[in-house]
Amino acid sequence: MRRIGRSPLVWGLIGLLGVSVVSALTSSGPVPAVVGAVAAVAVYWAVMRLVAGRATPEIAWRGARREALHGAGIGLGFVLASVLLITVAGGYSFSWSSESFLPVVFTVAATTAGAAVTEELMFRGLALQGLEQLYGSRAALVVTGLLFGAIHLFNPGATLWSSLAIALEAGVLLGAAYLWRRSIWFVVGLHFAWNVAEGLLGIPVSGHASPGLLVVEVTGPMALTGGGFGLEASIVPVLVSVLLAVPMLVLARRSGHLVRRRRGRR
Repeated sequence: MRRIGRSPLVWGLIGLLGVSVVSALTSSGPVPAVVGAVAAVAVYWAVMRLVAGRATPEIAWRGARREALHGAGIGLGFVLASVLLITVAGGYSFSWSSESFLPVVFTVAATTAGAAVTEELMFRGLALQGLEQLYGSRAALVVTGLLFGAIHLFNPGATLWSSLAIALEAGVLLGAAYLWRRSIWFVVGLHFAWNVAEGLLGIPVSGHASPGLLVVEVTGPMALTGGGFGLEASIVPVLVSVLLAVPMLVLARRSGHLVRRRRGRR
């Protein structure tokens, strides 16, 4: 049983099921989302230590704040650069909303924290690490990127293009970020800042619109603005994400963080 449990297919599926259940049970509001994030980390740790039989340096508390802040800085810069380019091109214009500051910030931040933690544990913590043990880092990056885009196909207003765009700008970028730093907290920080920045700017996050501190007015072609789906369906962040992901992958390779595909026995 111990040998079976240490197969990436087994611990990966058990972990994905456990974190998915936690996410589903705690998606009813901001406070449950934060509780769910904590519970998801506990489930991940338990599966990795008790089923997979491996250490979990990727969720170590030591250095977690530094990694999260580092990732958040990149995520914030990514969104602001993309939004600025679209605004300069005439696609976005902003005005202040009538929403109260603290309630909006708390709701957006708490809800996003829950989603960022659970999604990163599932896709970068479990799926990517499991697949790279079997097929290597490059194949794992491609597969998890496509899967990440595919699950967003069910979001409001989603299209094949928006899912492909998310696969490239989020699936590949977040995967490359993890391979570079080998820290869940780094990618959680990047993911968190990305979605919070969009939410506070009043831009729909992958089709999900919610009140922000600003109200965005969208004009121009969907290829530029992303339309009602939001920033993720714009070509601009796709291009910006490539500029970020490529050097991350280069640094990951230089650091020896890429896993080669296993060779079958003859």
